[in-house]
Amino acid sequence: MKAAPFASPDTAAMRRCMGRFTTGVAVVTAVDASGEPQGMTINSLTSISVDPCVLLVSLTVGTRTSNALDAAGRFAVSILGVRQEAVARRFATRGGARFDGVDHELTDSGIPVIQDALVHADCRVEQTADIGDHRIYFGEVDCLRDRAGTGLAFHGGRFGEFRDLGSAEIPWWY
Repeated sequence: MKAAPFASPDTAAMRRCMGRFTTGVAVVTAVDASGEPQGMTINSLTSISVDPCVLLVSLTVGTRTSNALDAAGRFAVSILGVRQEAVARRFATRGGARFDGVDHELTDSGIPVIQDALVHADCRVEQTADIGDHRIYFGEVDCLRDRAGTGLAFHGGRFGEFRDLGSAEIPWWY
């Protein structure tokens, strides 16, 4: 059987192909220069290092949230649970007061995090890099907490949840 030919990528093909990669869902937050909370739903979150603890988030340049990260030099991440699809959708929409009516609390450094999320991480921006229409933020984690639960997943433009296939756990902790 012959495979389909490779083609030059365009925006639609890239979105379609990357949509086949199942990711977790998080909300990244910061406080802008006027003291207003800003935030957006992301699936571009990566653990870069465990010593020191460093996270990577990637945001479109020029958004309210990326401008807030640039101004504040800090951000927080809330990794959402499977019952938080409404929060993910709210923070994925453009414009509006996203925090109105959303239960949240503040980290010790004053950054809002989504209440009942599975993970909260409070980070200090250590480095940035501009790539295409995005800015990558490397944040050293100052504070971290978690709780048990199933994370919200995203695949092909839809939300879902992880299903355990019953295989043995991979011992990746060291």
